[in-house]
Amino acid sequence: MNVANSRIIITGGARGLGRAMAETLAGQGAHIGLIDLDSAALELTRNALSGDGHASVAANVTDESEVARAFDELISELGGLDVLVNNAGITRDGLLIKAKDGQVIDRMSLSAWQQVIDVNLTGVFLCGRAAASHLVEAGQGGLIINVSSISKAGNFGQTNYSASKAGVAAMSVTWASELARYGIRSVSLSPGFTRTELVAAMPEKAIERITSAIPARRLAEPEEMASTVRFIIENDYINGRDIAVDGGLRL
Repeated sequence: MNVANSRIIITGGARGLGRAMAETLAGQGAHIGLIDLDSAALELTRNALSGDGHASVAANVTDESEVARAFDELISELGGLDVLVNNAGITRDGLLIKAKDGQVIDRMSLSAWQQVIDVNLTGVFLCGRAAASHLVEAGQGGLIINVSSISKAGNFGQTNYSASKAGVAAMSVTWASELARYGIRSVSLSPGFTRTELVAAMPEKAIERITSAIPARRLAEPEEMASTVRFIIENDYINGRDIAVDGGLRL
């Protein structure tokens, strides 16, 4: 698939990886539809995109009716849909349990579990289902890229996040099998530690500890994830696979 003139919806598109993806793909001539909760940041990102024919809608990806509304509005404004990048995600890190002197003093709360599952897993399901429905009815094929994480293999202090990202990767394989008959591909992207606003705000010592474990000895740049998304779009033979971009790190 050519990036130029393709219609691409990106969830969580107002900042971080989503914004980097939008800027990279718009720079190659794509028409971008952005979904995010932050309407002000959405407007700033949309206005920063090169080219024309872009659109944005503020919506909560965990709400079935809002997802339906957002896709209807964006597809109408973009004139169709070719690619969905399911990027929206959150973290609520914490240990499963914390104990002292043989006594449990803290536990991961149900709300911390549920919030992450709602956004990272249910949100991907709802948006993927909406995109697949439009793509099948349009009858011209397409692509769904789900952003997973290298944490899908399990990561200390991330029971909820790791579980959600493992689910995202598994859904991608399932969708590739189910949707191939309609000419729709499904691929997951698993970023390693990337220099987003969230990571950049971490204490310098924490960043040094992270980078020391990465064979590349540095964080990834958001643009490197964006260029991988472009590669997946352009290579029509990639399907049902997880692409890890992690500088050699394996959790």
